[in-house]
Amino acid sequence: METLLNPSKTPNLFIPKTHLFKPYFLHSNFNPQPHSSFNRRPLSITITCKVKTSQGRKNDGKNISKKIVLTDSAPELSNEEIKAKPKGGGKAWGVIKKFPKRVLAILSNLPLAIGEMFTIAGLMALGTAIDQGESPEYYFQKYPEENPIFGFFTWRWVLTLGFDHMFSSPVFLGTLILLGTSLMACTYTTQIPLVKVARRWSFLQSANSIRKQEFSDTLPQASVSDLGVILMGAGYEVFLKGPSLYAFKGLAGRFAPIGVHLAMLLIMAGGTLSATGSFRGSVTVPQGLNFVMGDVLGPTGFLSTPTEAFNTEVHVNKFYMDYYDSGEVSQFHTDLSLFDMNGKEVMRKTLSVNDPLRYGGITIYQTDWSFSALQILKDGEGPFNLAMAPLTINGDKKLFGTFLPVGDTDSSNVKGMYVYIFCSFVL
Repeated sequence: METLLNPSKTPNLFIPKTHLFKPYFLHSNFNPQPHSSFNRRPLSITITCKVKTSQGRKNDGKNISKKIVLTDSAPELSNEEIKAKPKGGGKAWGVIKKFPKRVLAILSNLPLAIGEMFTIAGLMALGTAIDQGESPEYYFQKYPEENPIFGFFTWRWVLTLGFDHMFSSPVFLGTLILLGTSLMACTYTTQIPLVKVARRWSFLQSANSIRKQEFSDTLPQASVSDLGVILMGAGYEVFLKGPSLYAFKGLAGRFAPIGVHLAMLLIMAGGTLSATGSFRGSVTVPQGLNFVMGDVLGPTGFLSTPTEAFNTEVHVNKFYMDYYDSGEVSQFHTDLSLFDMNGKEVMRKTLSVNDPLRYGGITIYQTDWSFSALQILKDGEGPFNLAMAPLTINGDKKLFGTFLPVGDTDSSNVKGMYVYIFCSFVL
């Protein structure tokens, strides 16, 4: 390119010769210095450029003239330029705009997600090892400060961090929420874009674009339709458009990680809701007596909300067992009746193992059995109820005991006998 300058209107202005290395830009080293802010002298020059390009033959003999007006000081900014120019804090705003992307990049980090899963597994194992839902006095005795486990673990760790109700503690729920956030971030930043890319398909029209692919080859005697049949037999989805063919497979596999993430999120959400929004309780009720559901159920978390079913009264009609011919117990049964606040029976069902009673969102099932009293007859009188107490014994065997007075029961030195009932049931 050649640049010809013709200072016809400014004879006293010195303009150096300019060489342009790129034919698309025109650079000038002219830099006028203003003498004062109150003395503006407009200067104008005419620049005649002759550009030599690949189309130079068409442009031969044609000169491009432009008139440039120069002043001693920079022109004032227009209103639009003033509005477009940031008034300050541009860098801070850029950091704020990039902050969500950086957070998503950190949360979707695979080592972080693996660490979160290991942490949750460790907390679950710790919650299994530590007895849950006991009174503070139990942990005072179980984990005393005088003899800490591993040299540091005492009851203070259990009660301060909420390990006595591990699955609703802030530590466990916080780690669970962090893992769920990582799964959602990974789905949003990685899995969904992969699905979008996999669904894009287009026919390549030119041979050069096909050769630029990672793998390409030429089959002079191949038929497009025959090739489509072969690919369909190999599990590919085939599209034909004239002489062009497009085939792909594995698109369903792109959705598999998203499905796994959704399943994990649903499991964690259900477990969290169960741990923080439910009620639990147990009671041993002798045959023929009643209890109110709300009296035996206690909240497990801060989301637990009682319902109208808590006012339901439960009556134990009968408890009995079925036996095999060998004498072993085959099934336990409990006949229950449910009454509302007006004393009306609203439901009756006989419970058995793996067949609980469900009413108003509350599930009642059998967990254990025992002897509450021993009824005896004496000289045709009675029956007399003797309270039975369970005695500690190892294994699945049960031992119950009571005291049967003999003689004068009003005496200060009552004599009698101990009665033991030993039970060994095999289901």
